[in-house]
Amino acid sequence: MRILGINALFHDPAAALVVDGRTVAAAEEERFSRRKHGKRPVPFSAWEVPELSARWCLEYAGIRPGELDAVAYSFDPRLARPARDMGLDDPWDPLRLEYARRAPEFLAEALPGLDPEQVVFVPHHVAHAASAGPASPHPDNDVLVLDGRGECASHLAGRYRDGKLDTLSAQALPHSLGLVYEELTEHLGFLRSSDEFKVMALASYGKPRFLEKLREHVHATGDGGFHAHGVDWAAFAPARAEGEDWTRDHADLAASAQAVLEETLLDLVGWLHREAGGETLTMAGGVALNCVANSRIARQGPYRRVWVQPAAGDAGTALGGALHLAAQEGAPQPIPGADLGRGWSDEELRAWLETAAVPYEEPDDIAETVAEELARDGIVAWFQGRSEYGPRALGHRSLLAHPGRAENLERLNHVKGREEFRPVAPMVLADRAAGIFDGPVPSPYMLFVHDVAAAWRDRIPAVVHVDGTARIQTVEERREPLVARMLAAFERRTGLPVVVNTSLNTAGRPMVDDPRDALECFGSAPVDLLALGPFAIRRGKAFA
Repeated sequence: MRILGINALFHDPAAALVVDGRTVAAAEEERFSRRKHGKRPVPFSAWEVPELSARWCLEYAGIRPGELDAVAYSFDPRLARPARDMGLDDPWDPLRLEYARRAPEFLAEALPGLDPEQVVFVPHHVAHAASAGPASPHPDNDVLVLDGRGECASHLAGRYRDGKLDTLSAQALPHSLGLVYEELTEHLGFLRSSDEFKVMALASYGKPRFLEKLREHVHATGDGGFHAHGVDWAAFAPARAEGEDWTRDHADLAASAQAVLEETLLDLVGWLHREAGGETLTMAGGVALNCVANSRIARQGPYRRVWVQPAAGDAGTALGGALHLAAQEGAPQPIPGADLGRGWSDEELRAWLETAAVPYEEPDDIAETVAEELARDGIVAWFQGRSEYGPRALGHRSLLAHPGRAENLERLNHVKGREEFRPVAPMVLADRAAGIFDGPVPSPYMLFVHDVAAAWRDRIPAVVHVDGTARIQTVEERREPLVARMLAAFERRTGLPVVVNTSLNTAGRPMVDDPRDALECFGSAPVDLLALGPFAIRRGKAFA
């Protein structure tokens, strides 16, 4: 069965292809359009469908639109209620719903040959759940979904048994942990539905001194649901204009919101475990990208293991919708990894370099060349294999640096044009992680934070956040042999089995996806070496 999954309505439009229960391809529209998040999450953009990523998924598999058995659209307008009836201030929501109802027509226009009757509406949170439960390596699991909103709820708690979802609880709007966090993001001067991770990072610089008061507005209700609505953020701290310096009040408010979120999640997780009784918790929805909260759930929650979908935000519902339909024909296979996007052969990469007339080298082993450059304290743009699905750079489209130089945090934030309070992450060989980082291992998708062992904090200061933690990616040789070889080569030179890894992009731009993106990023940012497949391009030679 050939199923194309589509996320389009709110933000992070994406497409995914599942064939006979196997995930073949998945990509976000932003990687093709070069527009961050694909579009802004406003009703006026709801008609836009991810035609570029959808076309690529089909072309990659050699499937024509008319050969699809189904198209899963990750929102069901038949389940939606008027925004006003749900307590939401969204006067243009009827326009969004009309666009959702007409999505089959829009998709048929974007993908000539597609029969609009093949489009199936999948409830938004069911699509989120299916991106986690069936996609995880643990087929029987409990699942928790939390985001801004779906059709009429902001949350789903359930369990997967024998590939089937049993929904146990759903919190009705207007109560939404995701929307509350979005509102705070905007209040703190960041971009809503985009920069929530900045609030999480800022929280580490504050104290939760507003926690008691915030609990009046945000708290679990003890029955699998929660109250989260009507917070007057200005009562705690003044709104910060974009570009203004943040204050202690702003950091303390972020810390308080983060703390109340974690408390509420722990209560929801405890309730789900009592009701469902599984050993594994899977998570999806934008809130599941909060790696600090995920870590507290893993550390203090009742589950033996926690697995988070790497594309936990709305982009992941493209995959989830397709997996949900695939499950009706039998249990789908777990995802093989996050590298589900575009890739190029060595000869195709060489052709790009020849066209660009850029001087390049072809060393015997690009891993050794990169390790040598990193050991000399160079910054490396790393472009290898298929691109990642989701917001994290996981060793395919990365900026790499030496973790032993504290100044490399500021240096990388300068390269990327980022705020000074934001951390960068380490990648580490999986078999070395436990002696350096305390937290869930393996952690291949960079969705948990770990305490850095005291003996290592001064050895790898560039990746240690102000609170002594790091958001790690563990690397297994069988899954990522080239990255593992580079890490081993770096350790031989420096004694450090860790390399700084942050996404290959600059401020306000999507992650690099194709070779042109990589060359443009290399040309516009102070990066010392670009490792494009097996080829090395050095700044001194390329711009001599």
